[in-house]
Amino acid sequence: MFKILDRYIIKTFFGPFFFIFSVLFFIFIVNIIWIQLGQFIGKGLTTFQIMKLLFYLGVNVVSMVLPLTILLASIMSFGEFGERYELAAMKAAGISLTRVMMPLLGVVTLLAIMLYLFSSNIIPDFQRKAKNMLFNIAQTKPALNFTPGQFIDQIPGYMVKFDKIEGEDGRDLEGVFIHKKASTFENQQSIVAEKGKFVTPPNKNYLQLVLFNGYVFEDDYAGKVENVRLKQPDQAIKFDTLVSHFDVSEIINKAIEEEKITEDFRFQSFEELFKTIDNTKKDNVKLVTNISTEVMSQTSSVVSYMDKNKSKAPVKSQYKFDTIKKDKKLEMIYNAHSRLDNLKTTLDSKNQELSPSIKYFNKVVIYQQRMLTYSFTCIIFFMIGASLGSIIRKGGMGVPVIIAIVIFIIFYVINVGFENVAWSGKMNPYLAAWLPNIILFPFGILMTYKALTDSQLFDSEKYKSFFKPLIKLFVKDKEHKRYQ
Repeated sequence: MFKILDRYIIKTFFGPFFFIFSVLFFIFIVNIIWIQLGQFIGKGLTTFQIMKLLFYLGVNVVSMVLPLTILLASIMSFGEFGERYELAAMKAAGISLTRVMMPLLGVVTLLAIMLYLFSSNIIPDFQRKAKNMLFNIAQTKPALNFTPGQFIDQIPGYMVKFDKIEGEDGRDLEGVFIHKKASTFENQQSIVAEKGKFVTPPNKNYLQLVLFNGYVFEDDYAGKVENVRLKQPDQAIKFDTLVSHFDVSEIINKAIEEEKITEDFRFQSFEELFKTIDNTKKDNVKLVTNISTEVMSQTSSVVSYMDKNKSKAPVKSQYKFDTIKKDKKLEMIYNAHSRLDNLKTTLDSKNQELSPSIKYFNKVVIYQQRMLTYSFTCIIFFMIGASLGSIIRKGGMGVPVIIAIVIFIIFYVINVGFENVAWSGKMNPYLAAWLPNIILFPFGILMTYKALTDSQLFDSEKYKSFFKPLIKLFVKDKEHKRYQ
């Protein structure tokens, strides 16, 4: 009996689960598109490349989508149980709410473990691919970087040289030489021009080059015997303007997929981040030691300058401040103020120098701990969602969705708030990563207790009766006079 019931409960849960996950994933993807839209436009990307980039970016949002999906799905499924009086029937049959929650608790625990493994092993790899792809797309012409005065073979099938590269984005050229790479069975061709200019073509897979005042040197030897080749001279064609197109789709596609960025803590697994944290901590200790030594040295010089009474100089060489002449007195005050002001400036600059290192260390720690904390968030959200669903006893997309979104917003605000505090160095990063779960866990326990005790937490009549004496004080009695 229980096995059939367990299958039914799990089936009821996964119905809204897959639907909600798809909707939330789509919403987060749309948000990513809106943020990254400027990097897509005008780059000549194919539909496949855009879809691939969105997939890379979308994988990263799973860690945030899954906990919210569990919260919504648990509220909706248990709300439907209550709305259809199935919970009441289960309790009448002697099945407690704890027993009803157990199969889904096992499923959610399994999902939490899978989320940890996914965050530790799969998301870092896709983070690396997405970041490199975005970096390469952001460049106008990936990998087409020409150096003046050197022969470059970046354009497939051609060898080019430009004496000068000037103008906006390096589009204006002088002293252009282009040689087509050809075998002995193909026509040879070389182009020489005084000036040239890169023009943006409609198709980004082609490089359009407009040449001015030059010659095209071409032979017609293809397929002919050697004697004919020796007799036939080269053809020279003079031109005022020549427009050439070069197919660079292969190099652009390779450049977009090329991984130029390899060093980033977001590309590492949970275990690999331990080494990064240790190295960062050692570097920060060295930096703090160097800064402390430098500041203390400067502070000591200021103190020794100002504290004349503790100097080892003979008493005769010491003077009382009141006996010093006015001009000399002002000079001493000005020097002391200058030294203190320099010390303050040094402290501020060292603090700014130390701040990025502290922020980076806290970022690495929080990123690592989030792989664990989001997994525990899934379990906490299930406790809250299942309890609220059994109390509310309403399914569908109405009240349950509103309550779930409010809870998630509270969690998100707490999460981001403590994260920013930790980045500034005012809170331990480990505590900042776990504190949202620590705050929500007692609330989950409370909601579970309320659900087990059949609490009327959302019964409007209960609250009306509670506030009825207070309302009577401000509302006039509307009873008709004839009944008095």
